[in-house]
Amino acid sequence: MLSDSEAAELLAFLTPSTRPDVKGKATEYILGLSGSRDGCRFLHSKSNLITALFALTSDPSIAIVKDCYHILINLSADETLHQVLVSEVKVLPLLLKNLQDPEYLFSDQISTILSNLSRHEKTCRTVFQVLQEEVGLAKLVEIFCSESYNKKAKLHFLGALLSNLTQLPDARSYVMDRDRCVIQRLLPFTHYEASVVRRGGVVGTLRNCCFDHAHHEWLLSDAVDILPFLLLPLAGPEELTEEESEGLPVDLQYLPEDKKRETDPDIRKMLLETLLLLTATKAGRQTLKQRSVYPVLREFHRWEKDAYVGAACEKLIQVLIGDEPEQGMENLMEVEIPQDVEEKLREADAKEQEELEKEEERMRREEEEK
Repeated sequence: MLSDSEAAELLAFLTPSTRPDVKGKATEYILGLSGSRDGCRFLHSKSNLITALFALTSDPSIAIVKDCYHILINLSADETLHQVLVSEVKVLPLLLKNLQDPEYLFSDQISTILSNLSRHEKTCRTVFQVLQEEVGLAKLVEIFCSESYNKKAKLHFLGALLSNLTQLPDARSYVMDRDRCVIQRLLPFTHYEASVVRRGGVVGTLRNCCFDHAHHEWLLSDAVDILPFLLLPLAGPEELTEEESEGLPVDLQYLPEDKKRETDPDIRKMLLETLLLLTATKAGRQTLKQRSVYPVLREFHRWEKDAYVGAACEKLIQVLIGDEPEQGMENLMEVEIPQDVEEKLREADAKEQEELEKEEERMRREEEEK
């Protein structure tokens, strides 16, 4: 790693007035450095280098700006550098300002950096606070939902940013404000074929929102009608009985023979977890039962090959076909679990996880032997 004198010499090259070829060599070197854990740790101790690099995101040379953004993506992927970037270098205001520019060339890189910085709750709170001061969540949702907002960027990682932000109760409250129609604008992206990142970000956002059980009835009502958007990616071409089909949401009745399910197992699992959250209340369970969710899940379970997704599906099916909880325990999110029972549940979860890992390994070997 560089000595202090070498780092100081490198810093001297990271100025707007330095010759472009020299400056380019310096940023190229640091880009290589930022690609390793040790390099990131070194840069953690040299915040003046990061500050100089961030200033060069306004350099006239596109190649140098591109290098600087790639360095910032690498650094923001390391949690230990989050506070340096947010509190010392103060990257957020300029990043958010540039993101709003519909002509800005590096908005995709900014989306990735913001997504990285908002993964963990502490920094996520700072990101949300500065976002509200500089841009506002309303503008962020508008940018994300307007696919032609920036013709030079796809902005898919703003979905991951929204998912991260909705870890926070304040962000969830905004997204589920009944006068704003925010969540309704996000729903169509649950089956957005062009980007798994965008789909995953939106499904993650919906899952986070469903942790607030007070909104379940509204989410399942005609005002939002979240159920078809969660269920359609899990539905396949299998033919259901007429009785089963009649109970389904209209969008899921009589699907074509070439209907494909969601291809990403992580997204499939998140969709199932979101549906499971909606069964926490009696009203939610009744709605899912009345709208023939079980037949879709039955066929899905027969099709699913991923052990972890299959296990998530089984949990949801158990709730749908099981008996109703006894009186006073209808809201599963409010039930107080005794400590000894909680410990047994944790042990059972650990055992289930171990069995799933074995099953996943067995299936992987069988696939390799084919």
